[in-house]
Amino acid sequence: MFAADRNIALELVRATEAAAMAAGRWMGRGDKNAVDGAAVNALRYFLNTASICGVVVIGEREKDEAPMLFNGEVLGAEKYPEVDIAVDPIDGTRLTALGLTGAISVVALSEKGTMFNPKNIFYMNKLVVGPEAAHVIDINLSPAENVARVAEVNGKALDHITVVIHDCPRHEELKTAIIEVGSRIKLIPDGDIGGALLTCKDHGGADLLMGIGGSPEAVITACAIKCLQGNIQCKLWPRNEDDIAESRRRGLDLDQVL
Repeated sequence: MFAADRNIALELVRATEAAAMAAGRWMGRGDKNAVDGAAVNALRYFLNTASICGVVVIGEREKDEAPMLFNGEVLGAEKYPEVDIAVDPIDGTRLTALGLTGAISVVALSEKGTMFNPKNIFYMNKLVVGPEAAHVIDINLSPAENVARVAEVNGKALDHITVVIHDCPRHEELKTAIIEVGSRIKLIPDGDIGGALLTCKDHGGADLLMGIGGSPEAVITACAIKCLQGNIQCKLWPRNEDDIAESRRRGLDLDQVL
């Protein structure tokens, strides 16, 4: 008797579903660490039963040196296929802890050795659009120019364009620039993976995502946006001189469009 074939995609769905359900028990209880811990435990358990041999390249809470789902951890129940793994058991732990919407549990796989790892650069400048405008954006242009390009290709007036932006102090100039061209902003407190996916939904209510956010989330977002035939462009965003020096030591090009 032959064992039934196993669908890796469905195994990943079950893993993220388990993480979301485990985290959901802590929704609205004000403890984001409990939300994160429950999701991490559930996701890790199910990934260790999946039909893969994977290495975590983009780890959960990498900036905080988490004890599980860390970079380099090997997961899976088989020797093949060998894959790179990016995980975010809950993108939006604070949202969940506060009882808000917008959190998402995500896993992405790629062939071994192919997933980009930003390592010491924890943030990127991001520009995301859906399929219709995938060919017209350029992160080296101004926000106003990109909004105008997207409006033209989508056949919309500027005041019908909505840009998703993470609501934080560093984006004050960006918010002002979008409003000054006559377009709308949709501010999100956290969870820019979910925010980026809105640009690829027919009724998502967003045309672009712009701004600076986490590098691990950018890699996972790129996997999803590629599957949805949208486009994401990113540039590494060093926080300080130490980040710049370390990037130069590693040979990273901070001007490269990723």
